[in-house]
Amino acid sequence: MFKLRTWTPILLITVFTITVSNAVSAGEQLWAGAAKVDITERDNGPVNDPLYARALVITDKETTLVICSLDVVAIGEIGYIKDEFLGKVRGQINADLQIPETNIMINASHCHGIPVADTDERTIQAIKQAAANLVPVRVGAGTGHEDRVQENRRLLMKDGTEIDVRHAYALPPDKDVAEVGPIDPEIGILRLDNEQGEPVAVVYNFACHPIQGAASGGNTADFTGFSSKVIEENLGENTIALFVQGCGGDINPVFYKDVDHPRDAEPLGNMLGLSTLAGVRKIETSADGRLNVVNEKLKLPRADLADRIAQLESEQTRLVNSLNGTSLNLKTYLPLVVKYQLNSEFPSYYSHRYLYEEKQDRNHMTQMDKINRANMESYTANILIMEKLTRLNANLRLLKKHQAQNVAAGSRTVEVELVGFRVGNFLMTTFPGELTVRIGLNIKTEAPEDLSFVAGYTNGYIYYAPTDEQLLNVGGAQEDSDCILAPGWQKIYETKAVEILKGL
Repeated sequence: MFKLRTWTPILLITVFTITVSNAVSAGEQLWAGAAKVDITERDNGPVNDPLYARALVITDKETTLVICSLDVVAIGEIGYIKDEFLGKVRGQINADLQIPETNIMINASHCHGIPVADTDERTIQAIKQAAANLVPVRVGAGTGHEDRVQENRRLLMKDGTEIDVRHAYALPPDKDVAEVGPIDPEIGILRLDNEQGEPVAVVYNFACHPIQGAASGGNTADFTGFSSKVIEENLGENTIALFVQGCGGDINPVFYKDVDHPRDAEPLGNMLGLSTLAGVRKIETSADGRLNVVNEKLKLPRADLADRIAQLESEQTRLVNSLNGTSLNLKTYLPLVVKYQLNSEFPSYYSHRYLYEEKQDRNHMTQMDKINRANMESYTANILIMEKLTRLNANLRLLKKHQAQNVAAGSRTVEVELVGFRVGNFLMTTFPGELTVRIGLNIKTEAPEDLSFVAGYTNGYIYYAPTDEQLLNVGGAQEDSDCILAPGWQKIYETKAVEILKGL
């Protein structure tokens, strides 16, 4: 058993590594250029739709900001993008274009598509092409609204626990579910037009896991790939639409576990794209030259999961020992369930046989039904225990993995990089993990300006970042279990994120 020692309350001190660009007054000129490069792996099975590295470079000729959006699952740690990716891309761009590494923001859409092995080189290419495409721009910000494509995947149970909707395990019985969590339907939008009023780029921020998949089963950028395609095709072939993933840690696409229809992300992407376009068309751009970039490092507390692991292992043993032998097996259980659901009064034969036995003062049929029902109840109880075990086993593996990571780190804190930037009246702050939706909603509520937005999955990856309240449920849902952070981290981060936004 792993256990972190000497875990006493400590004062966490924020360590700052700050790159603050000189703010530019409104009315001065901004330049921007955008580009995209295909990063689809085409030699590893069928391809449904392409993956891209999209890049946007914005400058006032003193300060330069790079926003890069990748159709990948994460920037390092998991998936196909290696840990050295971020340093390599930033280092090369700094060397070739003299853009400070701290001014380069790379966001993963979190789609589960397969990119090429040289995605780093192609990302560098996209940024360089964007820098070569610089033109004077007018900027504007606004919002869109979309509430049809996403749902909170956490289910609050009547016993006070929370379970999440995953393919890794079965859902609980419907009768045990009390309520569901919130979503964030807001689409944050930054629009940049050239001097002719034509869109150069659209940056749009939205919170949802792009994990619906393609009906063909082929490699896909998922619904955010389709939404970007819709935006680009409607605004013109020279427009680049950069999706920036928000606080989607506990947000699934709708009907995620549907077994009656093919998994198809395209309709969801079309809806998100059209809703974004509706917001884009309401934005009036202006010669707002404000550009500011901040980069800070923040230390957050690491979790000690040893006690919770021990509790779950004890529960695991209890559940296994609660399984009981039954007379039925799957072959006999399923036909009985169908029969007894079709007609609970006369399940085993036609009604006339039951009525005949009743006249003869016999109860053979009803007695058989009583035995069958008892056997079905026992078999069903075993199934429900098995489903609990699958959920527990999946999350216990995550806890053990992260406890080992936290012990190996040799530190009671983890350092994260936060970027904040302003382009005109558009403000954004970032985080390198899967923030759950309530955190994004909290930050937006406290932000100094309405057009302030939050991006997770940026410049690294530290797994899920749930609320302190959700961390009370450790072991019950993936967000709580696939996490290295300790309770108390949320307030530290939210306070710093709002402070960054206020400083822009």
